[in-house]
Amino acid sequence: MELGESSISCEASNVKGKQSPNPSFLTRLGINEIYTLEMWRAAVTELVATGTFLFTLSTTIIACLESHESDPKLLIPIAVFFIAFLWLMVTVPLSGGLFSPAFSFIAALRGVITFVRALFYSLGQLLGALIAYLILKGVMDPNMAHKYALAGCMVNGNGAGVSVGTALIIEILCTFMVLYVAMTIILDKQKCMDLGLTTVCVIISGIYAASVFVSITVTGRPGYGGVGLNPARCLGPVLLMGGALWEGHWVFWVGPFCACMIYYAYSLMLPKRGFVRADIEEDIIKLVRASCSGSDCPSCVEKKVTSLYEKILYKLSFGFICD
Repeated sequence: MELGESSISCEASNVKGKQSPNPSFLTRLGINEIYTLEMWRAAVTELVATGTFLFTLSTTIIACLESHESDPKLLIPIAVFFIAFLWLMVTVPLSGGLFSPAFSFIAALRGVITFVRALFYSLGQLLGALIAYLILKGVMDPNMAHKYALAGCMVNGNGAGVSVGTALIIEILCTFMVLYVAMTIILDKQKCMDLGLTTVCVIISGIYAASVFVSITVTGRPGYGGVGLNPARCLGPVLLMGGALWEGHWVFWVGPFCACMIYYAYSLMLPKRGFVRADIEEDIIKLVRASCSGSDCPSCVEKKVTSLYEKILYKLSFGFICD
């Protein structure tokens, strides 16, 4: 037993020595992950997942807009939900399924992944998006590609969109909505385990689709392409198509990263213990009774009894005198 215990303690001390009780700043940033094969595999996974996700998403959005439905905007959130759910179910267990430099950034801010991993995730996501839109432009009819600008992020198409300020506000609000639901669940490890992968992916896909629906309906302007949520989704079309997509393009970068900073500050104020129930459940009736029966005022019941007793005495006395 002593030999076994000593060997285990030696192994533990070696592990602690490798991890270093006081890691350097570069180690905290995750610089050591550059030399691990798993990080590169995860980055390539994000590249492929982001590329195929955006290719499928963009073609589906264009198909919805080309449909003969009276209001195709109602179809887009439904399509977004199912596509996001499928890709999240596959990618979350592999690399996290972030798909966006903005989401990689907030994951690094909250310590879910290292900053170095977030950097390579972002590079992979941007490259994957660019490859996806190159393929999409190559296979799509040129007239249709020009008509819908590869389903890119547009602020004021044909002068029928919104102002840059309005687009920025919508971008920040909708991105914060997604972060509030998705990141708040992800940060709670126990809640993720209790809900399970499927339920978590359903919730994240639902808020993603809801934010898209809100953004494309709240303004009522046909020249506004809706919230970007993902700078990678906006970068590919603007580089390949240019034109009106450049107007206000910075909004789709500044907005999500501003939302990330706002959510990070907000997440620091979240309750650490979660929802705490009252030790003694006091409903409104109990509170009223307690206030009436306090030391400062007589009991409500005693008041009623005393009043009734006085009325009875009065009636008896009055009747006796009359008799």
